[in-house]
Amino acid sequence: MSRDLRILAAQLVDRAAHRLETEASLDRRAFLARGTSLAAALAGAALAACDSQGPRAAQRLLRFAERKNEGVERWLLRHTAMDHARRGAHAAGMAFPSYHVARAVPTWDAAARGPWALEVSGLVRTPLRLSLEQLVALPQTQQRVNHYCVEGWNAVATFWGVRLRELARLAGALPNAQYVDFQSFDVDGDTPYHESWDVESATHPQTLVVYAKDGQFLSPAYGAPARVHSPIKLGYKNTKYLTRVVFMAQRNGGYWTDAGYEWYGGT
Repeated sequence: MSRDLRILAAQLVDRAAHRLETEASLDRRAFLARGTSLAAALAGAALAACDSQGPRAAQRLLRFAERKNEGVERWLLRHTAMDHARRGAHAAGMAFPSYHVARAVPTWDAAARGPWALEVSGLVRTPLRLSLEQLVALPQTQQRVNHYCVEGWNAVATFWGVRLRELARLAGALPNAQYVDFQSFDVDGDTPYHESWDVESATHPQTLVVYAKDGQFLSPAYGAPARVHSPIKLGYKNTKYLTRVVFMAQRNGGYWTDAGYEWYGGT
């Protein structure tokens, strides 16, 4: 990316972030109005990069803008933003889509691996290793929310689980833990599924380590024994077949984000 285009992108995104940070009263309509002009300017810069230096230059510009945009998204989707399924909305039930990257539905083999446990580690004072029984014994949260897919559909379900912020509190997450990586035993060949989040999203009150859906413990099709779920993130960010929650100083990409999907993945 040329120096001029990098400066232009930085100025555009920093200007939007500054407005969001300094104008606490900015409502959604005003944000969208201003965001439209920002998006148009960034699109123009990307097209200019593509025309002058080829598609790779435009891709670098967009990746740079995405990194800068993380600050904007963190502000917009802060802890005051909550999702609730519309009253009367039909629950998806068994029609709730099932997804995994392994060829077959992943199932925890206790005979080969030992009992399943959730590890909470990384930048914490007290690493945890919780059995399913211990996880269920922690303070429970129930929420009827939307699940949003990057493909454009959404589904309604009721989830039971433990707020991730409770696990962060129990483990004593350190101040420099700015990101959280959710790791899985769902494996595509030699590539395990994982997705990293910013710590603000991970400790949002609607971000749960889920062990039950619609009144029943999770089945393997839906991520048993436990999965992450939050309506503030797109579906691919919600790691199923969870094994580890790792607090980190830097973000760690993810299965789909490493393939080009947006890293933040907010709704």
